[in-house]
Amino acid sequence: MRLGFTLPQMGPLAGPHSLALVARRAEELGFDGLWVAERSLYPLEPTAPYPGGDVLPEAFKTTLDPLDALTFVAGQTTRVGLGTSIINLPWYSPVLLARRLTTLDVLSNGRLRVGLGLGWSPDEYQAAGIPWQRRLARGKEALQVLKTIWTTDPVEFDGEFYRVPRSHIGPKPVQKPHPPLYIGAFAPPALAWAATDADGWIGGGAPAAAVAQMFAGISATAQQAGRDPDTLELIVGANVNLTGPLGEDRPAFAGAPEQIAADIAAARDAGAAELVLNVLVDPGVGSLDDLGARLELLHRLSGHG
Repeated sequence: MRLGFTLPQMGPLAGPHSLALVARRAEELGFDGLWVAERSLYPLEPTAPYPGGDVLPEAFKTTLDPLDALTFVAGQTTRVGLGTSIINLPWYSPVLLARRLTTLDVLSNGRLRVGLGLGWSPDEYQAAGIPWQRRLARGKEALQVLKTIWTTDPVEFDGEFYRVPRSHIGPKPVQKPHPPLYIGAFAPPALAWAATDADGWIGGGAPAAAVAQMFAGISATAQQAGRDPDTLELIVGANVNLTGPLGEDRPAFAGAPEQIAADIAAARDAGAAELVLNVLVDPGVGSLDDLGARLELLHRLSGHG
């Protein structure tokens, strides 16, 4: 199982010094992936409640652009993978997004991993100027445009939402036929999308057994669609909250170090290809020193490398 870590691209610690420091140290320790997320705004009166309650919004009030943050980190590292978990695909022009993602893959010498999704906030859709309705259809078509740009020359596309005139669009990504594509979503139609059109699924927020059960459903749908389910990867995202010992009803990845170590082992046993650890929402992480200490601790708890 690969081991990933969420970069301090959100929250009060976000900035060039922290990004560079965490990225370099994670690579030195042997982490396999550095990941970023996406938030465009923090509504004072959100239309939809934030998942995770009152703690998470604090981390959303300050957010650096995910692709710019990864591009910056690409120049600070040489080996570690660079992933998005996730980019809200319907917000973007797929032609311009393809250019940005390709640039990142080229500048990092083929280290990009692309996690895509639809988002959950109507407020962010309103701010992006994109209709909330039919976001899945728009996202599916945008993904088709990305793949067309990356795998054909000349490029041409004529769909319901997007049109690309017959054109040369280059360069192509370093990774062939394109960077790994993951869907991060939980609604059944979006899970089916992951099964048919992506290289894997980004899940989390639940015990490993529950995540593995959902991934089994994705694999079954992929097989029904004529795909080899063994080619799909499960990426597990985990919000880590280091506390004292908690009872049996504790949330996944919350509790004492030995409990979190058990959760890491459970994700490995569940077949996760990569576990992405996020400590930015841990109330105990208030400084860059705290963040660095968590990075070191989680590396030891994982037994990685």
